[in-house]
Amino acid sequence: MKTSVNTLSGAAVAQPTLVGKLRWGIITILLLAAVVNYLDRANLSIANTTIAAEFGFSQTEMGLLLSAFLWPYALANLPAGWLVDKFGPKRMFSWALGLWSSFTVLAAFVNSYSFFYGLRMLLGVSESPFFTSGIKITHRWFGDNERGLPTAIINTGSQIANAIAPPILTVLLLTFGWRGMFVAIGLMGIPLLLAWWKFYRDPDAREDALLHAGQRSVAAPEERAQASWGALFRHSTTWFMVIGNFSIMFTIWVYLTWLPGYLEKSLGFSLKATGWIASIPFLCGILGVLVGGMLSDRLVRNGVRAITARKIPIVTGAALAACFVAPIPFVDSTPLAIGLLALGYFCSQMPQGALWTLASDIAPKSQVASLGAIQNFGGFLGAAMAPIVTGIILDTTGKFTNVFLLGAGLLMIGALSYGLFVRKPLQAK
Repeated sequence: MKTSVNTLSGAAVAQPTLVGKLRWGIITILLLAAVVNYLDRANLSIANTTIAAEFGFSQTEMGLLLSAFLWPYALANLPAGWLVDKFGPKRMFSWALGLWSSFTVLAAFVNSYSFFYGLRMLLGVSESPFFTSGIKITHRWFGDNERGLPTAIINTGSQIANAIAPPILTVLLLTFGWRGMFVAIGLMGIPLLLAWWKFYRDPDAREDALLHAGQRSVAAPEERAQASWGALFRHSTTWFMVIGNFSIMFTIWVYLTWLPGYLEKSLGFSLKATGWIASIPFLCGILGVLVGGMLSDRLVRNGVRAITARKIPIVTGAALAACFVAPIPFVDSTPLAIGLLALGYFCSQMPQGALWTLASDIAPKSQVASLGAIQNFGGFLGAAMAPIVTGIILDTTGKFTNVFLLGAGLLMIGALSYGLFVRKPLQAK
């Protein structure tokens, strides 16, 4: 096996080329799975009016159906993280990918509202182990000074999917109908499942020593012990991570659920133009996730404490996003409004990869996925609230002004929660 020699902590460490290729191959599979994961979520939004017309669903029924994924997903994150820590990412992610693909295909054959609603709930439950598996994998395969980038790459999958979903899913919808679109998207997961099962494995003791030389001991007994999951909630840090992610994700999901409506109703774009204009912030979001991950890794390599290095893109991104979002409803220039929307979404995505990496730096080694899942639970509570609160504000005022102001305020709360109250690793209680 070809090797190169690096000096870490005064020791000569052989870094096998094959190990490096294997771990980046794993990240590639996870990136593709993240894209499919979000396409499975977005298909109902694209087929919204078509399905409503076929079944005669009211707007209220469609609104409830569109939110049916989010609440189960948020709640299922809590046990999902514990299960990933207990049974390992290979088995949990295999089950998750197989089940969410199956539920998507089954949705093509529904003939009642209750059946459709139930399948969307099951989709949310089955997708919950994905990102928690990802954080466990990056923790095992990458050291502290390089973990931010692969975590960010996995998280760019959602932004890529958000940007490409409208054109790709619309073509599938027009070509095969909404049922054919659901089948096509569901089947995309099968080759990824086969590739995952064939190629993924946890690093063995020798590989772990090479990958983490000078950074942490290898497979220490206390790291393998399964600590109490509920003990994480006895730390104030855990609660501030929940509050912080809730606040940041709220505004992100205002973008995901109401941006087309804002562009059409407030800025006067046609439905056709809205699809293209809406992709601009999401393309910026891809860059935002990568910038946040690379920045945190660069800071660690330059000697900045790992937790501080993760917090810098989180706090900076959330605070800047608030500054860009707040003035949007008060500007008269349409290009300026679009520019602020794009900058706001770019900055709001900077924390995304760093959030997950922060959880791996703060959690006890046996609870990395558990803490990440609890943090994600808080985020998706915010996500689930965003479309509901936005709808209430619009029904009450008829304007987006208070939506953007609320989003900016919550982004600042997110920045303060992480910046002031998340400071040191959790100790077992």
